[in-house]
Amino acid sequence: MIGLLAWPSARNALLPALVGAALLLSAPVAAQELAAPAQEPPPVAAREPPPRVSLQTSMGPIVLELDRQRAPLTVANFLRYVMEGHFNNTVIYRVVARFVIQGGSVGLDGNGRAVHEPIPLEANNGLSNRRGTITMARSNEPASATAEFFINLVDNTGLDQMMGDTNNQTGYAVFGRVASGMETVDLITTLPLGGGYGPFPANAPLIPVIIRTATILDPASAPAPAPETPAPPPPAQP
Repeated sequence: MIGLLAWPSARNALLPALVGAALLLSAPVAAQELAAPAQEPPPVAAREPPPRVSLQTSMGPIVLELDRQRAPLTVANFLRYVMEGHFNNTVIYRVVARFVIQGGSVGLDGNGRAVHEPIPLEANNGLSNRRGTITMARSNEPASATAEFFINLVDNTGLDQMMGDTNNQTGYAVFGRVASGMETVDLITTLPLGGGYGPFPANAPLIPVIIRTATILDPASAPAPAPETPAPPPPAQP
């Protein structure tokens, strides 16, 4: 019994010493916590808004939202043509109901305009040729797109990159979508055809659909101008 009664007494005697030691140990830690500045979380980088292009056509406005994240080369190429005024006063020269409308480089006189060098194919970017998407037209050569584009009227998934194509040789590169004005696109498809101009004369509207202007809605999203090739020096005089 003596031992059992003695344990509480010894414990009570040790408590002040233990509490004092704990206070001495915790004081420097508390001081450090008070002195250390609060760590602020790193700032979250704001995602750059997608560039938008306004097409003011004779049938109404169309606003395009371009996907720079998935099709950077194609978007930069398209914006370059916009900045140069290439699409101004061109026509929609191909209309195929339940397929596409197409434009790019045919002027009001029916003649084609000069274009830059073709760009690499970006059909492997995960975007699909769904209704309302905008896509680069090209020839049979994969890396042959310049300024010609089309807007899908329906889901044209048969234009997507073929499964198993690991060399990026098939498909047509989607690089954006119609953000507003799809009613204008659909209205264009109601026009009678057979205008006789452009590379698809039978599919050209009888009443030309004019792209009066193409402008970038947010100039800050425009790419830096491409460097011009310096002119060769004049020939030496004899």
